[in-house]
Amino acid sequence: MTPETSGALMDATATYVFAVCRRLDPTALTGLSGLSGLVDGFPVRALTFGPLTAIVQDVPADEFTEEAWHQRLSDRQELERCARAHHEVVTAVTAAGPTAPLALATLYQGDERARAALGKDTERFTAALDRIEGHAEWGVKVYLPATAPEPTGGAPEPPRSGSGRAAGAGRAYLERKRGMHQARERHHDRTLQTAEDIDAELRNWASASQRLRTHGQEVTGERNRVQILNAAYLVAGRRERELADAVEGLRGRTGAQIELSGPWAPYSFVGEV
Repeated sequence: MTPETSGALMDATATYVFAVCRRLDPTALTGLSGLSGLVDGFPVRALTFGPLTAIVQDVPADEFTEEAWHQRLSDRQELERCARAHHEVVTAVTAAGPTAPLALATLYQGDERARAALGKDTERFTAALDRIEGHAEWGVKVYLPATAPEPTGGAPEPPRSGSGRAAGAGRAYLERKRGMHQARERHHDRTLQTAEDIDAELRNWASASQRLRTHGQEVTGERNRVQILNAAYLVAGRRERELADAVEGLRGRTGAQIELSGPWAPYSFVGEV
């Protein structure tokens, strides 16, 4: 490789894409650092393609190869830094108008490649922007106690052998074991029904909804409660107060711990674009 070729590769940039929108107030990009906190980068800027606008940033091509991305995203702290930088830009642009966020690590070899690839999805982007205009995503996580209440008297003890009342004690032991098993089944059924009831109620206030994968206790770090519902709701701005009131009412009626978060950029509702 000649020094000239090496220098050209070092100077080469790739085009990182954060999101797509229809109309953009240029001031929405003021002060955004994007991925510059990760590398010595360039300003976040607009890239038009047809009637739409992509929010992009130049990044050093040699620092954003497929292998480099794999290493970044395999490191938990680095992944969080990338995700925060990406989300900061998406959030700022969303505040200025309907915005379709793209997945983390959407990268093209230059503006023309980006224009060509994004342009093929113009109709899908347009449909997504029509769908989310005037809406925001709200997240709901619902928790119940991790275990069923233990029957009065605590856990049953096995009968002691040699006792004159061993047979009767054995029957009592089995009855208590059966009671605990039934209590666990009822708790499980209640958990499923509570999740369905809450989701059904909240869908009344949403234009669209997505049931997401619930997080186990090894992920949440919770020992005394279990997540029974993890969902996203696309809610019109005029109905956000109604959604919050519905959540408050459900807390009282179901006894569940319900966490409502938002408004967020509509990551869950832009489709596969």
